[in-house]
Amino acid sequence: MTWRPEVEEIHRRRRMAEDCGGTAAVEKHHAAGKLTVRERIERLLDKRSFREVGKLAGKASYAADGTLASFEPAPYVMGLGAIDGRPVAVGGEDYTIRAGTGFGSDRRKGGQGGFVEDLAHEYRIPLVNLVDGTGGTVNTVKRKGYSVWPGYGMDGFERSASLLGEVPVVSAIMGSVAGGPGGRALMAHWSIMVRDTSQIFAAGPPVVERAFGVKLHKNDLGGAKVAVDTAGTIDNAAANEDDCLRQIRTFLSYMPQNVWELPPSIAPTDRPDRCEEALLSIVPRSERQAYNMRKLVGMVVDKDSAFEIQPTFGRAVITSLARMNGHVVGVVANNPMVGGIVDVKTARKQTHFISLCDSFNIPLIFFVDVPGLLIGVDSESEAIMRFGIQQRYALAKATVPIYTVLVRKCFGVAGGSVFDRAGLNFKIAWPSASWGSLPIEGGVKAAYRREIEAAPDPAAREAEIEAELRALSSPFRTAEAFAVEDLIDPRETRPYLCQFIDAAQSRLRTQLGPKLRAGVSP
Repeated sequence: MTWRPEVEEIHRRRRMAEDCGGTAAVEKHHAAGKLTVRERIERLLDKRSFREVGKLAGKASYAADGTLASFEPAPYVMGLGAIDGRPVAVGGEDYTIRAGTGFGSDRRKGGQGGFVEDLAHEYRIPLVNLVDGTGGTVNTVKRKGYSVWPGYGMDGFERSASLLGEVPVVSAIMGSVAGGPGGRALMAHWSIMVRDTSQIFAAGPPVVERAFGVKLHKNDLGGAKVAVDTAGTIDNAAANEDDCLRQIRTFLSYMPQNVWELPPSIAPTDRPDRCEEALLSIVPRSERQAYNMRKLVGMVVDKDSAFEIQPTFGRAVITSLARMNGHVVGVVANNPMVGGIVDVKTARKQTHFISLCDSFNIPLIFFVDVPGLLIGVDSESEAIMRFGIQQRYALAKATVPIYTVLVRKCFGVAGGSVFDRAGLNFKIAWPSASWGSLPIEGGVKAAYRREIEAAPDPAAREAEIEAELRALSSPFRTAEAFAVEDLIDPRETRPYLCQFIDAAQSRLRTQLGPKLRAGVSP
């Protein structure tokens, strides 16, 4: 006497679940350029590491004799797996089954809270959401017989919110996502979507057409060009689903398992004492001439270690995860190729990145070439001062080591938002650097207006004052006063920083755990 019949039934139902929504639904899904959720999970995780949970959940009907007549799997697949040998919780909607909508159980597998989020919380492991569900539907009122509150049910956003202070959370938008699933997708430290095949919006084109009489393609309403490049709703875009899954693995390679651990260091593949000769001439003598900041950063961090966050949004600043002598760092670098000036999008991007790095004990390096905040009526109408101060507030709250490299310009409110004033306040400058409340060229006319206007030759007097102040503004004079901690040969930047970042690891080990976020952001 064995339990073989029952065990065989378990395996039969598992095979039924693996069929997703059936051959026709899967073929339609593939024709749209999309992988099924099971294919996504298989390609994301280490080989043979996925342990699915709740595979038998779904809706079944039975014949009169009690045998299974039909079975529709729950439209959500989730469980425990590994990426680079480290455990992760992963889950996603199965769009081939009723467009990934819920199946009405009291206990959710995931998507709208549920087991997969609890797994990440209880085991303190990263959570990967592969989001491909449409969320609520108006027929809920018919099914239940009454209307329900938005976000009804056992699982609200509470666990999603708490996870943001505990473990890395990644959301990948893999299809057309609206409403509740879209909102939950944004409860993440980093998000990504696939160009052309995924979209995110508060409500889809049919609802927009009904409300405004405007007919839009779903990409025009919530595709990557809008959500990633213009609005910054989603951080990164991928060329296809394989690229999306590769980027997820890359992002998590810089993250610790949780806030109680340090980010994973790797054996150095690059000499810490490497000095690049090209750094000596990368910054032009003309302040009006641009240069390649990405190339500059690439010559300082470990070779080929930079992974850029939000590369197409807020382009006046570059935010990247990278490594220095094998240790994870966060890089914030002003981009002179687009002016380097801080507008609202740039300030939002920088603020979020500072908070991300601080939450996971990642030291920050600033490569500074910032003329200031963007001025003008349009910028003021977008609340540039509020968003500009928010990035300074985030920096003031940060507890990780911060290193500031003054490359060229550093002026105004934006220039004051790149220093570790609450900590070591450690700044090193290149001989190309200049700083102050205002650039001399614009500030002289305002500060010495009467003297200039009263001079026999106002233009000549303005030039004389500028020359006098420029001599006093020499970085050598600031270094003599120890008002900047060091003035260095640009080629020394990497070995200088590597030594301090190596030394900071002892400090980082003493401050693990969730970060207190007391106070109200400006």
